[in-house]
Amino acid sequence: MKLSQFNFNLPSELLAEYPADCRDESRLMVVHKDSGKIEHKLFKDVLDYFDKDDVLVLNNTKVFPARLYGNKEKTGAKIEVFLLRELDPTTRLWDVMVDPARKIRIGNKLFFDENETLVAEVIDNTTSRGRTLRFLYDGTYEEFRKKLKELGQTPLPKYIKRPPTEDDKERYQTIFAKHEGAVAAPTAGLHFSKHLLKRLEIKGVHLPEVTLHVGIGTFNPVEVEDLSKHKMDSEQFFIEDRVADVVNKAIDNKKRICAVGTTVIRSLESSVTADNYLRPFEGWTNKFIFPPYDFKIANALITNFHTPKSTLLMLVAAFGGYDLIMEAYQEAIKEKYRFYSYGDSMLII
Repeated sequence: MKLSQFNFNLPSELLAEYPADCRDESRLMVVHKDSGKIEHKLFKDVLDYFDKDDVLVLNNTKVFPARLYGNKEKTGAKIEVFLLRELDPTTRLWDVMVDPARKIRIGNKLFFDENETLVAEVIDNTTSRGRTLRFLYDGTYEEFRKKLKELGQTPLPKYIKRPPTEDDKERYQTIFAKHEGAVAAPTAGLHFSKHLLKRLEIKGVHLPEVTLHVGIGTFNPVEVEDLSKHKMDSEQFFIEDRVADVVNKAIDNKKRICAVGTTVIRSLESSVTADNYLRPFEGWTNKFIFPPYDFKIANALITNFHTPKSTLLMLVAAFGGYDLIMEAYQEAIKEKYRFYSYGDSMLII
């Protein structure tokens, strides 16, 4: 398929600047693959679509405050530093993105607080905006990480123009977040409240958790018309033995297996055995899913509404069927569903 086939006109007012007042009261569009039927619900109604021994697979990655602002030595120019990945804890090397990048060269130093207790030196250029920084801090590693958290901001997506608030620290995080390492939230999971999870448990629905640390590459624009030539950035993920056991039992019993988010479905599809079962895994994936694609594990998907030409939309179209999903998106625009990270949700069954 071609990139241009995933373009559509998205009114800017439908990009959600704030989350819904209550997590599980965002809107939910239910799309039935077999019949093409589309229903309009609230997210808490997701309970009605799952029965005893069905499986909802969650991503328990935790977002860290990845956006820092520093000042360049001598000029004092304000520079945004977006932390991507820690390369070496002992030398405090990090992969980052900088903005504006044209001002940042190898050898430059950045100061992040008035007392100049946290300083970074640019030691390499990795891409046009990518740099490798060595952080200089007079303290233990634990104190250094604490300082990064103090100075860092919640990494809200760039389309949200307002500064992050205290509320965002909680709301741009799933309630089941455990393992720190993501620079963006697995947004399909943001809709779950403690009450809804408890009701699912009472109903006998299994809620195993995988971990995929969402990287900024998930949101990189596709710049080639031929999708087969697009390369995804690698992201680290973990699937434990007990999670694979729960999922494989559901496969044997022909139960509903729902991936909560595109990150979960990429994790599941990156670790499939020859006979189409899930295997435990610890490693990296750069899997890019676009139509046509034969999904091996999940038979249901919860996801947010994504932006035009995004790899996330392509995955959803592969899962639900291109024509049906593009029709559902037009319906979502007509019904004024809220799009993107803080937006509304879709269940495909």
